[in-house]
Formats: sequence, structure tokens, C-alpha cells
Amino acid sequence: MNDLNKGWRPLLSRRAVLSGVAASALLGLAACGEKEETAEPPATPDGPPKGSLEWAVAGPWRAQDKARDAARHPMETLRFFGLQPRFTVVDFWPGSGWYTEIIAPYLAEGAGHYIAAGFQTGPGADPAQVQLMAAFQQRFTNDRKLYGEIELSAFGATSGPVAPAGTADLVLFMRNLHIWMASGIAEKAFADAWAALRPGGILGVEQHRLGPDQDQDPAAANGYVQEAFVRQLAAEAGFAFVAASEINANERDTKDHPFGVDTLPPLRLTAPRGTAPDPTFDRAKYDEIGESDRMTLKFRKPE
Repeated sequence: MNDLNKGWRPLLSRRAVLSGVAASALLGLAACGEKEETAEPPATPDGPPKGSLEWAVAGPWRAQDKARDAARHPMETLRFFGLQPRFTVVDFWPGSGWYTEIIAPYLAEGAGHYIAAGFQTGPGADPAQVQLMAAFQQRFTNDRKLYGEIELSAFGATSGPVAPAGTADLVLFMRNLHIWMASGIAEKAFADAWAALRPGGILGVEQHRLGPDQDQDPAAANGYVQEAFVRQLAAEAGFAFVAASEINANERDTKDHPFGVDTLPPLRLTAPRGTAPDPTFDRAKYDEIGESDRMTLKFRKPE
């Protein structure tokens, strides 16, 4: 264990008691061995061909969410991670399903398989998490024609495997790592991803990025995480670093906002979470920043 980790790991374990609080923060959001690539049909004058990633991103079922595409770059992000239509994909904590509504139809058309590793909803679970998972299930499992046969699993402090061992081609961690750090389950997330992936499989991580000269809070209370720490967690789990992309970078993000990353769009907090909004709070400069500066990292489980 290197020096970067020595000061953080004990503190992380002591944060386990925060798991319910930290997870509820998410509720505001509403190569060798790879499977054979399936070529997408050429574009037509009438729009993207059905079954292509372009088709999934442009889908009319995404009408309420397309506005965020300019900030979140789903096409470029998923292509960077190497998503293919026949993949088995495990999406950790998909929230309200912003990426689900892209990935699931794409895989359904391409004979792939989407697994949503959501919150644990057993005895003692956070009611808000239970409600979110119920809404997710209602939305995505009742329209098999569009979304295919979505499989539901769970990730949490006491969860079992998120997928059968060695079956996933791609695992996604999309802006959740700070919550897992606060809950003391960040290392478990990487271990569970490792177990689910086949040799040669890919782990894709997108996370709000703390500047390298800024101090890392072990609980990542402001939502930002140093890239070096993410790479360290991945390496300790056995992953090999493949590449980093600036697809989701935002140089305007100073990462010192009064209510952490949630001060920025889309949540746009004007007061601490759990308190009444402050109508006098001046949002202008935070709205001008836009969504956060985010690292986009690609790791591989060695053959």
C-alpha cells in the first residue's frame, strides 16, 4: 500500500456508518478476449439506423433528458469505453436511469444484456432508495420491446455478486464513487466489478474530479475525488489502467462551491441538502460554470 493510501483507508472504513446518508445523495439525480464486434449499418438520410448507438442516443423516448447531452457527452463517453451491441454491461447504481435509456435499447437491439446493479432494498434500507428502485423497475422492466430483458441486481455494503462471475464485458461507475467513499464501500465496488468482469473486460469510470493540488476529503463530502486516488483503488483491485479522456472535462469548474458539486447543474442547490432552498442565493456564476469537471477513465481486467 503506498503513501497516498495510508492516510485515507482507515478513515474510509470509519465512514461506513454514513452509508444511508451518502447513498441518499444520489437520489437527487433523478483488446484481447473481447466479443466479436457487430458492425452497425450505415446511416440513412432518414436518421440513424435502428440499433446503432446514434439511434439510441437520439431516441424520442429520451425527450426529457436530451438537454444534458451537451454536458454529459453520452455518445463519446460510451464509445471511449468501447461499448458494443453484444456486450453484457453491468451499470452500478444507475439512479433514475439516465444512461439506462441509452444502453438498454442499444443492447436489446444488438443481442446484448444490461444488468442494473441498484441499491440494496432489503430490511433497513433507506426508504428513498427503495422508492427510486421501484420507479426504476416500473419504468424499465415493463417495456421489454424497447429496453429488452433488463436484469436487476444490487450493490451495497452487504450485497452479493452483481453478476455471475466472469460474465460482464463492461462495468460502469458513473459519478457514484464519492458516495461509496462516504459509505466505506468504494473498495468493495472495485472488487465486485473485478469479480463480474471476464478477463479482458473493461471498467469505465466517470467521476467529479478534484484538482491534484486540492486536499482529498476521505469521505468526498463535496463530491469531488482525485484522479490519482481512483487509479490507486483500481490498481489495488487488480485493474490495469488503459486510458483517460477529457471528454467530460470542464475547466470552468473551480470545485470550491458552497454546497459541493450539487451547487452546479443539474441539482442547483441553494442551501445545504435537507434544508429549505434559499431564494436569495445568487446562482448566476454556478449556472455559468455548468456541470462539473469530470475524469473519464478506462481500466481493463488483465487476461
